[in-house]
Amino acid sequence: MSDKQKKQFRRFIEVSFPIKEVSEESAREKNIRHGHISTLHIWWSRKPLASSRSTIYAALIPEPKNEEERLKEEEKIAKMAKWENSLNEDIIQKAREKILATNNNTPPKILDPFAGGGSIPLEALRLGCEVYAGDLNPVAVLIEKATLEFPQKYGQFTRQIEKISNNCGSQLGFETEEVKEVNTLIKDVERWGEWVLEEAKKEIGEFYPLEPDGSIPVGYYWMRTVKCPNPTCGCDIPLTANLWLEKKDKKKVALKIIPKGNKVEFEIVQNREIDFDPDIGSVARAKAVCPCCGSGLTDKEMRKAFQEGKAGQRMVAVVLHHPERQGKTYRLATEKDIEVFRKAEQYLEEKRAKLLDEWGIDPVPVEPLRRVPVTFGVINVWVYRMTTWGDLFNPRQKLALITFAEKVRKAYELMVAEGYDRDYAKAVVTYLALAIDRLATYMGVLVRWRPDNISFERSFDRQALGMVWDYGEVNPFSGSRGQWEVETILEVLYHLTQLSYVATIFQTSATSLPYPDNYFDAVITDPPYYDNVPYSYLSDFFYVWLKRTVGDLYPDLFATPLTPKAEEIVAYSHEVGGLEGGKKFFEEMISKAFREIYRVLKDDGIAVIVFAHKSTTAWETIINALLDSGLYLTASWPIHTEMKARLRAKESAALASSIYMVCRKRTTNETAFYTEIKPQIEARIREKLEQFWNAGIGGSDFFIAAIGPAVEIFGRYQRVETYSGEEVKAGELLEFVRKTVSEYALSKILKDSHIGSIDTAARFYLLWRWTYNGAEVEFDEARKLASACGVELEEYWNGGFVKKEKENIKVLGPKEREGRLLEKKKFENMVDLLHACLLLWEKNKREQITELLSEAGHLYNESFWQFAQAIAEVLPSGDKEKQLLQGFLYGKESYQKGNEGQKLNGHEKSTAFINQSFFDNEGGK
Repeated sequence: MSDKQKKQFRRFIEVSFPIKEVSEESAREKNIRHGHISTLHIWWSRKPLASSRSTIYAALIPEPKNEEERLKEEEKIAKMAKWENSLNEDIIQKAREKILATNNNTPPKILDPFAGGGSIPLEALRLGCEVYAGDLNPVAVLIEKATLEFPQKYGQFTRQIEKISNNCGSQLGFETEEVKEVNTLIKDVERWGEWVLEEAKKEIGEFYPLEPDGSIPVGYYWMRTVKCPNPTCGCDIPLTANLWLEKKDKKKVALKIIPKGNKVEFEIVQNREIDFDPDIGSVARAKAVCPCCGSGLTDKEMRKAFQEGKAGQRMVAVVLHHPERQGKTYRLATEKDIEVFRKAEQYLEEKRAKLLDEWGIDPVPVEPLRRVPVTFGVINVWVYRMTTWGDLFNPRQKLALITFAEKVRKAYELMVAEGYDRDYAKAVVTYLALAIDRLATYMGVLVRWRPDNISFERSFDRQALGMVWDYGEVNPFSGSRGQWEVETILEVLYHLTQLSYVATIFQTSATSLPYPDNYFDAVITDPPYYDNVPYSYLSDFFYVWLKRTVGDLYPDLFATPLTPKAEEIVAYSHEVGGLEGGKKFFEEMISKAFREIYRVLKDDGIAVIVFAHKSTTAWETIINALLDSGLYLTASWPIHTEMKARLRAKESAALASSIYMVCRKRTTNETAFYTEIKPQIEARIREKLEQFWNAGIGGSDFFIAAIGPAVEIFGRYQRVETYSGEEVKAGELLEFVRKTVSEYALSKILKDSHIGSIDTAARFYLLWRWTYNGAEVEFDEARKLASACGVELEEYWNGGFVKKEKENIKVLGPKEREGRLLEKKKFENMVDLLHACLLLWEKNKREQITELLSEAGHLYNESFWQFAQAIAEVLPSGDKEKQLLQGFLYGKESYQKGNEGQKLNGHEKSTAFINQSFFDNEGGK
């Protein structure tokens, strides 16, 4: 170890961290809305403030001197993580003082070169650090300015005296003075936000007319249409996945389709009037059925109809709310509604021509909406002839958005005319521009009507822009969800203006940072997650509107037609070299970024790098990049940063945790032999797995969490090689990690018993259910888990419990195998036998269960019963297979009592049936 490394003192995060408490607060934070920066503007994979604040603090204070101090600091960190304490001046000030004392009473310089939505730099500011935040994406940079610069620069509270008149019922009035705390920035954003709303309403409010009884149209419900392919019909098929308008326990409202010849009419029915199944619409999985003649269109025919411009749309219903009554009401759209819409369409063309002349740019976004060059359908609407960003809005929505944009631009001109400082006025209208972005997410043809919530749900309810067949058109003046409003922004500003520190914001690639060597005390960052989120493509949705509202005020940020993509560090195909080219590009670019982090980090500095990906391929890439940069891990912590029930996680193997990797600069050039350090790696993995298990980390997160501890040992050396001199890379290390974790997890799930007595197929099945449950997983990931259990997947997917679908693997449950399974005469593994028993139990064939188990030799085999019990325990509540297992296990004694005479014979059979444990094949373990 060099002298420089000896001088480094360890930080708290390198020794200890309260992962369970911080995980709970981080996951809970996803439900917090009022004042949270996530409500200021959408940004994808933004890290929780709780985990950001906690890890920054733990990375900047020294390791504990003893166990008492460790427990005390962990308790402090857990308390600090709570959202309720983020503005607790007593708690935060003590944290600042501790950080200052650790850093020679100088605020430490902190860098986040992938600042994105601003969580990490915001929490560094809160803790009193000198913060530098950057990003390549101009939308992210603008969000960062609105989060980390403007509130702190312009939003300090001041004491103002207001004169109040008091008449007291007499002719002799008098005035009193009242001192108030006023935040000028909040006040001006509120004032000009109301001005924009009123001015827009004066101009286009007529296109959202009130009902005769004073009811307000919350919005308009549309269905897209395609022509029926039957030449004798030709009906315009209204496309909808379901027919619900409202689906609550006490009130149900639905649209009833009424075919009349070759036309479709609708009727609104409620409660007992509903004599059909509204869950069944006219389209499912892009395949449509004509309600008039029953003819259908395949998914290919549907796409072709849209691409050839033969699809249309139809306003079906109007959603209403009366200010003096609770709830919403519905009526069918009329010809008058269509006439108002057409007038708005006509006015759009007039206004569009006028603004084009004034702005020098088409006010409607005509920039191309390009296909994301990756294999998954993040943005698939281009398939349906939505080829520009303006195509995501109908004419009245376009009119509303360009009108609001025009008013925001005029607000800036008026502020300057009134004598506002130009930079301050720019800050105010930036928040109004962000409000237009929020409005745009509700004012598009991808907005869903939610009959369970009785509301319109914005685009981007997940990290994608997917096609919807029926959509809602929000009234921006309705006073309901999705309208124009700045109250949400004001709540965030109130929170942000409590901080007086201002961050330095810059736009550049993380591969070329504008700072000297050895400049930062810490680099804490959350780089892109391989191919998880196509940031640049998704953010173009906002870029095109920001360009039209405040683009003139930020010429450097909005100089390009769309967001920069060539330097974005993501594993897309980049259209050159295919997917392999994209992976290579990511590895090269992230390596450059990590080398820059190494360069600007002080020799005794610390880096915390956050990464989350379910694929070990992505992890192999990130580890290689880290090791090549000269950074090595000293600790790693899995922290739950996502809600487990979030949309993407339900049918995928998405992670709930992010791994916070604590890194130092390697200053030695040592080489190690892999065989010699392997025991150290295994010991470190098992030590940390025990801690992670006790902290509630499980499933796929558990496997990923083990990577960090392995790299802590592996990465201490510049080179790890075999005795023959071949370099050992991250891929081989990860194979060893997966095998070690598999052994450990099985021992825990089976409670350290019966591991060697269940066959390899059962081990794989149990681990799969614990790790992925019913999710589809990429073949390579599935293969790696199978290999760790001594299983070849190919042996089990022809009539077995494994199903291969293109590039994905799915492990089947008993109900998915009902056809041929019970016809088998002999079962080669415990999984097939268990599935057969569960199907027989469902059919109430108890005697056959006894016979089957007896013939297989497992009627009295406790290993088999422990395997079944373990599967039941790892499956989630409500799972069909879990319910079958619970019923089957309940009858265990009855099956055995029916066959007492075969107990000894059954025991002998079970011994012969069991395969050799795969653990016994590995070095005599």
